[in-house]
Amino acid sequence: MAKAKIQFPRGFLWGTATAAHQVEGQNTNNNWHAWEEAGKTVDKSGLACDWWGGRWREDFDRAAETGQNAHRLSVEWSRIQPERDRWDESALDRYREMLRGLRDRNMTAMVTLHHFTNPLWVDDPSTDSRSGWENDETPQLFADYVRKTVSALKEYTNLWVTINEPNVYAYSGYVEGAFPPGKQDLNIALKVMVNLVRGHALAYKAIHEVQREARVGMAHQYRSIYPQKTYSPLDRWVAKVQSSIFNDLFPRAATEGKVKFLWKSIKVPEAVGTQDFLGVNYYTRDYVSFDLRMAGEVFGRRSFRQDADLSETGFIANEPEGFHEAIRWANRFGKDIIVTENGVEDASDEFRPRYLAQHIEHLWRAVNFGWRVKAYFHWSLVDNFEWERGWTQRFGLWELDIETQKRRKRKSADFYEEICKTNSLSSEMVKEYCPEAMEKIFPD
Repeated sequence: MAKAKIQFPRGFLWGTATAAHQVEGQNTNNNWHAWEEAGKTVDKSGLACDWWGGRWREDFDRAAETGQNAHRLSVEWSRIQPERDRWDESALDRYREMLRGLRDRNMTAMVTLHHFTNPLWVDDPSTDSRSGWENDETPQLFADYVRKTVSALKEYTNLWVTINEPNVYAYSGYVEGAFPPGKQDLNIALKVMVNLVRGHALAYKAIHEVQREARVGMAHQYRSIYPQKTYSPLDRWVAKVQSSIFNDLFPRAATEGKVKFLWKSIKVPEAVGTQDFLGVNYYTRDYVSFDLRMAGEVFGRRSFRQDADLSETGFIANEPEGFHEAIRWANRFGKDIIVTENGVEDASDEFRPRYLAQHIEHLWRAVNFGWRVKAYFHWSLVDNFEWERGWTQRFGLWELDIETQKRRKRKSADFYEEICKTNSLSSEMVKEYCPEAMEKIFPD
């Protein structure tokens, strides 16, 4: 076939995303460390990728040398505010150094202020006396921390994510029970969701008071939820209800000032207009069927298609059409769209290249539909600690040996390098890195 290329607009941001607890290492003052110590995870984070020990420098070099012009990272609340009445200025200095490192490499920094972890003085899963986001005081505590942090770091970025995946935080911690505190209570989940919305709203206002030119939003995980049998009214109903709860609740709250959860609606008027952009995290699509035995999941049983193209551990199905759906969904809110996470676990690096290529093609389609997509952050730069799943899943463009801390460049990093440096995806790239995807992306 003739050579073909899909080109992205000038100024498009290409980067990778990381999170503090997953890469820094030596985080011992937060609820996730306590969760690990209680044996609730497959492995312990330990040194992670040793960013706190300084290895962020070599990883930022890798990112910059391979054409990335942006990076999304998070800062750790428990380091910055280790006790309620104490700030650690040395931790803020360390984060200044990291952000300065991105600027020195001509990379745009996006900073996430909350990525799943809470300080132990806010949230200790071993005791009910420190109940995290169940506590109505926590939104203001979070806003105070945000104000302090943004005041210290505003020289180096104006692009802020308040809370990463509040839907995942609430679902995994209070419905599924896989995240701390490991509860399964829909009423508590609702309370947590309301407080997360309030925390975001207070943080949004605090950031704009400190930095008027700031661009602030949440990073939402969009999970495409599709009826298992499209002809079944019950499957269609449960898919609609689950999608409304999981996908719509938080961005709708930031638009309408209401948290709508099943039969309940709670007003949060202070949240209206607190999104300058919409962050979208997308990984896969679920197919849901009605099941009376699944009351805790609103009577829906989720699974992948029987013939799904599955990742190494079966955690992710390659469903790029769901990515297109996610961006279309985000577009309806009328804000700039930033793809804050997209990637797949694949230690062998055989699956990732076609997953990447097919999702980048749908990203390009969205851009050319005139949808306001401004950036794409691949998850992740280097293999990192994957929460309750520990080190069993490898999402990195670079492989990490957790014993030696050595990095090895995967072929998907070479592929992504070509995408970043050319601001495009070509038939030649696809033919080289994932020829099995040629027919879908560049058919004859």
